[in-house]
Amino acid sequence: MPVISWKSFKERVQRREPVLGPFMKVGEPALIECLGFAGFDFAIIDSEHGPITMETAQQMVRAAWCGGIAPIVRVMDNQPGLIQKVLDMGAAGVQIPQVNDREGAERAVRAARFAPAGERGLCCYTRAARYSARPKDEYVREANRETMVIIQVEGVRGIDNIDAILEVPGIDILFLGPYDLSQSLGVPGEVESQVVIDKMNEVIEKSAERGVVVGTFVDSPEAANRWISRGVCYISLKSDMSLFMEGCRLFLSGVQKGR
Repeated sequence: MPVISWKSFKERVQRREPVLGPFMKVGEPALIECLGFAGFDFAIIDSEHGPITMETAQQMVRAAWCGGIAPIVRVMDNQPGLIQKVLDMGAAGVQIPQVNDREGAERAVRAARFAPAGERGLCCYTRAARYSARPKDEYVREANRETMVIIQVEGVRGIDNIDAILEVPGIDILFLGPYDLSQSLGVPGEVESQVVIDKMNEVIEKSAERGVVVGTFVDSPEAANRWISRGVCYISLKSDMSLFMEGCRLFLSGVQKGR
């Protein structure tokens, strides 16, 4: 029987409780199920960077349900068709990259919500609707209430337009992408650069004033704790492959290999 403890995920985010989850680059459902059993709160199934297809993503969403971990799918682009597909498969939320202005934020929200809150295409024969087993009005109501809309602001243009972006209703999380932001600021890959940190802090402060939850990506527990102390609560910690690589190296470092 599916474990659906992740149904409380959005409520925890709204209470500003820190939640942790890695990006998933490998299309292996067992990995996301394992992450749930290990205690992670969510996982971002990444169809922007990596080979994961929509068919594979749906199998990973199923596995997330079994593991009690909230499945978030990052789409390749801010396109209504892509957003609709991942929500139809039963994802807890959709993460949209490279949102740079108010128009982009509005487009993302419209694509993720059914009318009257948005323009998401309605089909009651999808996995999200339990293949028509759910009453139609219940499905629409719960989908609009529970679906997470996460927009990524990753460059100087987005930072410059942050006030207008934050005015858009329906954004559940504003996700700051530090690596792309570092490139945009002229310090590629230097996510600990003061210029990057200052820009992120600027957005965090403005988001707090508007009551918008902030998320970001981190490479270490130390960075996670630092951003949590600043009020960031949606923390993407590494990726499945970096966690695997780290575990392999740690294990091998403790084994004597020859004389």
